[in-house]
Order: sequence, then C-alpha cells, then structure tokens
Amino acid sequence: MPPTDIKFNRISAKKSTSSSIFAQPTNSLALSPNEKSSQSESIQLTVSDTVVKMLEDLGVRHAFGVSGGAIASLWASLEHSTIDVLHFRHEAGAGFAAVESYLANNRPVVIFTTTGPGITNALTGLLAARWEGAKVIFLSAATSAPQRGRWAFQETSTYTMPSEVLSTSGSLFHYATSIESGEELPEIARRLALGLARPGGFVAHLSIPTTLQSSLLKASLPPVAFSQTLTTAGEDAISKSVQLLSEAPFAIWVGFGARGAAAEIRQLAQRTGAAVMSSPRGKGIFPEDHPQYIGVTGFGGHPSVLKYMQQQRPGRVLVLGTRLGEFTSFWSPAMVPSKGFVHVDIDPEVPGTAYPSVETFSIQSDVQVFVKALLQYFPNRPGQCLVLPHPQRVTLTPRAEDLVRPDVLMDTIQRVFVEGSDAVVMTEAGNSFAWGTHTLRFSQPGRYRVSTGFGSMGHAGTGIVGTALGRNGKAVAILGDGAMLMNSEINTAVKYQIPAVWIVLNDSRYNMCAQGMSLLGFNGIDTQMSPVDFVAIARGMGADGIRVERETDLQVALEQALTSKQPFVVDVQIDPTQTAPFGSRIQSLIEQGAK
Repeated sequence: MPPTDIKFNRISAKKSTSSSIFAQPTNSLALSPNEKSSQSESIQLTVSDTVVKMLEDLGVRHAFGVSGGAIASLWASLEHSTIDVLHFRHEAGAGFAAVESYLANNRPVVIFTTTGPGITNALTGLLAARWEGAKVIFLSAATSAPQRGRWAFQETSTYTMPSEVLSTSGSLFHYATSIESGEELPEIARRLALGLARPGGFVAHLSIPTTLQSSLLKASLPPVAFSQTLTTAGEDAISKSVQLLSEAPFAIWVGFGARGAAAEIRQLAQRTGAAVMSSPRGKGIFPEDHPQYIGVTGFGGHPSVLKYMQQQRPGRVLVLGTRLGEFTSFWSPAMVPSKGFVHVDIDPEVPGTAYPSVETFSIQSDVQVFVKALLQYFPNRPGQCLVLPHPQRVTLTPRAEDLVRPDVLMDTIQRVFVEGSDAVVMTEAGNSFAWGTHTLRFSQPGRYRVSTGFGSMGHAGTGIVGTALGRNGKAVAILGDGAMLMNSEINTAVKYQIPAVWIVLNDSRYNMCAQGMSLLGFNGIDTQMSPVDFVAIARGMGADGIRVERETDLQVALEQALTSKQPFVVDVQIDPTQTAPFGSRIQSLIEQGAK
C-alpha cells in the first residue's frame, strides 16, 4: 500500500523551556548565600508555570481548548512552554480532538477551558475520553475564594457548579481535585504520574482558581517517576484457559482493547484454525481479507457471523479486549457459545457484564501478554480450519444519473483511501457508522475509528482534526450533514493547516432517525433539514472542497481530496432511500420496547 505523501509541519514561535520542575540545581554549592538568594528569586515560578512544566515532564505535547479571562495565567504559561497549544472553536470539539490525538499516538493530552460554560461545554468530550480509554488531563479555571458566592461572572464554585461531579474522582474523572495551594502540587504530580502509567485510560481534572494561577510557588517539586507495569494473568489462569479452549473448537472475538496484539492474535488463529470476528471498533486488528475472518458483529455487522454461530456454533469464544456492549453484541443469545466465554480484559469489571447469566472464565490481563503466553501451549503448525462463511462484498457499477448511493460511495472510499493510502478513516454516529462498518475492509489495525459507546454526534467531525495532528498525516471523517452542522472545526484545521478530510453524506435530513423511526412503525416524524452547501461553508473558512452529485464523479473527487494539502470537504448528494445496514439495532430497540 503506497503511503499518503501528505505530511505537515506546524511552525511554532514558542520559547523552549530548558529547566525541569523535577530537577534540583546542581551548582548551588558554588554560589555565595547572596548569589543563591538572587538566583532563587530570578527563577521562582508561578503555580501555572509549575503545573505546565509538570505536564511537559509527564510527556504532554499538545493542549486543546478555548481560552478565557479566568484562565489567562495558565493559558499564557501553556503558550510559552514546549507544549503545542491549539485554540479550538468549541470546547466539545477540543475534547473530541484530544481523544483522537491520544489514540493516534498514545501521548497524554491536555484539554483547557475557562470557567462556567467553558467547563460544561467540555463535558461531552471528557465523557467520550472516559468511554474511549484516552489519557487526558483537563485544566480548568475556578472562581477565586474571595469572590465565591457573590455572583462572579461565570462563577465556578460549590455555589453554582456540581462539585461532586467536577472535583471528585468518580464516574467522570479517575482523579479530580480543586487546587487551593501550591503546596498540593507534589502530591498532584505523583497522582498524575501514577494515573498515566496505569493500563487503560485515565481522565483527570485540575481546577485552579484564577488568583492561585499567578501566585508564586514557594518550593520546587521533588522528582516523581513511575514505570508502567503490564497486568498479566497467572500461570494457573493460562493453564485453565488452554484447557477450556482445547475441549472443543473455539472462536476469537476481537475488540479495540486488543489492538496492540494483532500479530499474536493472527498467530493464535492460524495455529488453532479458530474463526475470528471483530467488534466495530476492532476492525482491522485481524485482517478482514483473511480466510478465517467471518465478519463484524453488532451495529453494521455482517450476517456471516450469525450464520457461523448458527451452523458451526463453537464450544467457547475467546473474547479479547471488548466489553461486548450493545453495539458490539446487542446482547444477542445467538452470540453465546455452547460452553461459554473465556474473557480477557485489562479492566476486571468487564468480563461477564454483558452476558451475566452465561458461564464466563474471567481473566484480567493485557491482551498481548495473555496471547503470547497462550501461544506457548499451542503447536507451531497450522490448525485445521473449517469452511467458514465470509462477509459478502458486492461491487456496484457507478451510474451517471440520479443521486449517489451510499454503498457506491463506500466502495470508492475503499479504493481511494483504504487501499490507495495509509489514511485513518473515522465514521460518525448515524448511518455513516453503519455504512462504513459494514462496507469498508481493513487489513491493518489503527486504520478505522468509531465511537460505539458514548457515540456523540460531532465526535468524528472534530476528532478527525486530532487524528490528523496526532499521526502527522491524512485522516478522513465520514459523517452525515446533521453531524457536520453540529460541529466540525474546519476553521481550526485551516488555522493550523491540518490535512483533515470530511466526506459528508448530504441528504438534508437526520436519515438514521428517519429510517429508524419508519422501521419501528412511527410514521410522520419530521427529520428534514434545510439544504446546505458545505463546499461554500468550507471555502468561506479557508478550506477547499468539491460537490459530488453523480456516482461517476466520485473517484476524481476523492482523489482530489486525498492529494489536497489543505483541509478538504467532499459534499456528496446522497440517495436518502437506501436503507443503512442497521437492522440488528432496530430489532434490539424493539426488544427493549421501542415500537
């Protein structure tokens, strides 16, 4: 596969910082007392400076957010650090971009906001970070103590904000605190380092009152260092797993949490002959063109998976790195093997949750470490594989009349972006998710992204900016016109010359809602929107774009988007009568009472 030859380098005029908050002066013994006092005063740092230096030492390279007066000192410290600061148009967009930047390069990121609505606007992106397993540090301002309770502008205090959510560890933040003194920073540094070293995601919140940000720190921070330790299963758990999987033919169910174990999973499948299926987020971890791959499960999934489970039901299913949540399994009884699951996840609370009444052997472990250990018990020779069902791929001939059919668009995206470049492809919540998951095929991990848990509209449209930045290359968002109108951050991409591409399924309606409500039996529901020219909008913000009204024009338009050196919008006029492949979602809703 030829790599996309579009790379970009952002120019920064920042001053580099050479001192570390974790380093102690090495030449103090050579100075007189007066000289030492003078030097100490000259390098004394504010709380904001110290927090930012702490973040630099923790590996942060990018900060995403929207500024404001209450966070002025902290924002200035970020701007004068080695951290690259990207100023967004909306805090939620900054949050989604931060999530995808982390997932693109595994570097912790910062989200920053001012008080009041700055914080509440960011909450959607922060919840997405928690659901997606990103490592994010949220910096926000708070009203200073003397002004609290006096109706300060955008007051952020216990008088006006839910402190039990924003300033305490819980379902939103793994670690949260409201800083009232610079003397707290050593312990905060320790907790952040520990959180970032833990397996899985980590979302932290530091709330810093405006006055405290500019106050001088009285002491330097001591060095703090934590090495990451991978969670591993014990020898007894490995042996038991081998025993269970050897009793009868088994299948492998691959999720996003297994993305670091692609090579090992392929070896295991080939040695055992196991059929392999993937969650929507797990697409590409096991090559989708491999003869042992039977398809995607859940939303936008393939009938070949159900055919396999019905006709060749395995004794057990080895579940690797997926929660088996609604959009992965729909909790369907058809996905239950005859003897139960062997479920491996880094989070001990995951195994057994989706199917609580099914026998499950639960293992807490890093997936790659577990599969490596498992391989030692299976012979290094090809396993016998049954004749397996596979996803059917139908290639349609482009037509020169009528509107563009979504499956024809996806087939062209497959050729141009998936097979013709190394670009990352993201799909948005809605019909785009269903079409992309069902139709596109990936043979490598990390090329496809979708949010199946929190699933906010606007995630892909803004997250794609973080993806392109994090991987330093081309990234493509496939989204509907409703999501595009909600939030896209095109203007941000233009400012920083980030080569993101938006492919808009433009049908002037919330079409998943229209199709879904119709299938559920609810008629006469208004889902229409006024027609929008997204190319005109893009060009009005300094980007480029092209409008596509015929299928025969798709190839050229997408190739133009691929080679463009600036942010690019492809506005595709979609046939709204083509029903997206999300029948399993409709059936799940009916079973839950939505009819």
